[in-house]
Amino acid sequence: MTARRTPTGAAVLQPRITSAITEAVLDELAANGYGRLSMEAVAKRAGVGKSALYRRWPSKQDMAIAVLSEFSVPLAEVADTGSLRGDLLAMVAALRDWFTHPHFSAILPDLTAEAGRNPALAAAIQAMIGEPRRRQGAVMLRRAIARGELPADLNLEMALDFLPGPLFWRLSVRKVPLGPAYDDELIEFLLRALGSTPAASA
Repeated sequence: MTARRTPTGAAVLQPRITSAITEAVLDELAANGYGRLSMEAVAKRAGVGKSALYRRWPSKQDMAIAVLSEFSVPLAEVADTGSLRGDLLAMVAALRDWFTHPHFSAILPDLTAEAGRNPALAAAIQAMIGEPRRRQGAVMLRRAIARGELPADLNLEMALDFLPGPLFWRLSVRKVPLGPAYDDELIEFLLRALGSTPAASA
């Protein structure tokens, strides 16, 4: 049997090039917004030919959403700390890092506005970023329910809408700095809103 030859040239997606393209996409989105994003500009910034982009994604939208998903979804992962309070502290820290990231803090307002005008983009963001992040949040809440820290009849959909809301509103809409006690105060607020008792979440 003839050994299978390792593909070369155009058939290989080199990680170094993919990384350069990813950074270029984020740079372009932060500097110029989604509306002015182009495959040509990304290729030029990354120092590659347009063919390198088209081997990875068929369109500008697919490219942008794939890069943003790769950046955003892992930040929603929260390890099981053993308590709801610990999980929420980890979640708040991850959300803060997401909302204040030098790239994403500039990209998010523009992308939100663009999604309001572009139903296809909005659907892609929801499918590739919103839903995966919500699934990870649901895992955290279901762990707390299983531990007896939250009521079994908790409205998961409403809770998942609520959890990122305070940080998003403060950092992305109001653009107000977080004080040193903000995380602890927010955690106490979230615990009460979710229906956790002090004893259960200690």
